[in-house]
Amino acid sequence: MPDYDAVAGLLKKHGQEHILAGYDNLSADERDQLLTACENIDFDWLEARWAEAQAAGGSAASGEIEVVPVVELPRNDADQARYAEARAIGEEQLRAGTVAAFLVAGGQGTRLGFSGPKGCFPVGPLSGRTLFQWHAEQILARSRRYGAPIPFYIMTSRDNDDDTRRFFADNGFFGLPEGDVIFFQQEMVPCLDLHGKLMLATPSTLAMNPNGHGGALSGLLRSGALDDMRRRGIEYISYFQVDNPLVTICDPVFIGLHVLAGSDMSSKVLEKNAPDERIGVVCSQNGRPAVVEYIDLDEATQKALGADGRLKFWAGSIAIHIINTKFVEQVAGGVGLPWHQSRKKVAYFDGETIVKPKRENALKFETFVFDALPFAGKTLNMEVAREHEFAPVKNAEGVDSVATSRQLLTRYFAEWLTEAGITAASPEAIEISPLYSLDAGEFRNKVTPEGFVFERFLLLG
Repeated sequence: MPDYDAVAGLLKKHGQEHILAGYDNLSADERDQLLTACENIDFDWLEARWAEAQAAGGSAASGEIEVVPVVELPRNDADQARYAEARAIGEEQLRAGTVAAFLVAGGQGTRLGFSGPKGCFPVGPLSGRTLFQWHAEQILARSRRYGAPIPFYIMTSRDNDDDTRRFFADNGFFGLPEGDVIFFQQEMVPCLDLHGKLMLATPSTLAMNPNGHGGALSGLLRSGALDDMRRRGIEYISYFQVDNPLVTICDPVFIGLHVLAGSDMSSKVLEKNAPDERIGVVCSQNGRPAVVEYIDLDEATQKALGADGRLKFWAGSIAIHIINTKFVEQVAGGVGLPWHQSRKKVAYFDGETIVKPKRENALKFETFVFDALPFAGKTLNMEVAREHEFAPVKNAEGVDSVATSRQLLTRYFAEWLTEAGITAASPEAIEISPLYSLDAGEFRNKVTPEGFVFERFLLLG
């Protein structure tokens, strides 16, 4: 058990002794829990974050932004030839087993009215396939296509780690070899109230939050996952987030373009549907590649037009990347990513009860994965069609909701049917498992349009 006097002295030294005010009312186990949590705080880190928060908006970089090159959607024979070359190189890497899939899946389904890990949410338009199943089946299908294992790394959180591991085990890892599915937990960091003080979440636990999706890089290093990748000969990481069932995982064209460019970290982008769409833009800031969040763009910059009449900063980042393992080691093992702070509503224990505040009462500190871009020697941005790659499930209703994601999946698969010569009038729902077909080309080669009757619903695989 940690020494009370030592921990109390540490807290007093840093002006945080209030945390032990209710210590005498705790059980022996609760006392041990609280003292251990306090003992593990990096107060130098915490005080640096508070100092940044007191300054002008924290540590995020600022400065004038400029447009950066983007490999746009193919429009002519030369573009198609470039894509064909990239695909061949990407497929070569997949056959060689140098590519891993990396899923950031620390979230809960609270905003969806769902109890449990967000990846367990049923998004399939007909089958109720969960987000985890969509992703796992795509990885399995691609592994089978190229005859090489694709290890699947999953970053969970303290809140959903046990449930996520159990869900995969209960579902037989969705056909993937158990040894090729590797879990690790995201790190947690303390919250501060608006006066710079630590907060209690319960009488014996500190209020803490996950360290942001940028914690994926430090988590790979800290957990030993990066060492595991080295042992397997992994050179490229296909990074994606759990809420997007349309993402093309381990996309051979994306991998090939990344390799051809000699890129350290590459990003998929799409054309923003409005100047104020709530996604960041890829750009150059202070002479270095960057993604600037939509909230950090003033209205004039958001609406600025280029010479072609298109938005000047049209290329929105959708959190899909290819990252070199050597680059992860460089960033995570070096100075690390900058920290961002934001005001949030954080429930806290006030000495008598748990209080759920009505307004922002605390600071949360996070890192963002795209903040690795300025450290890269070379980067690449690849445009994708929104309707082919972006159907996020973020909200219970409205924009980026369950309903819109299912609609987008249906429209995507309807395109496959059209390309295969199958006509369907106003389909209500279509769902095709990656285990049946990974893409429109494979689907076209599997079906015979003649005699294929389709009216309202279609479920394959």
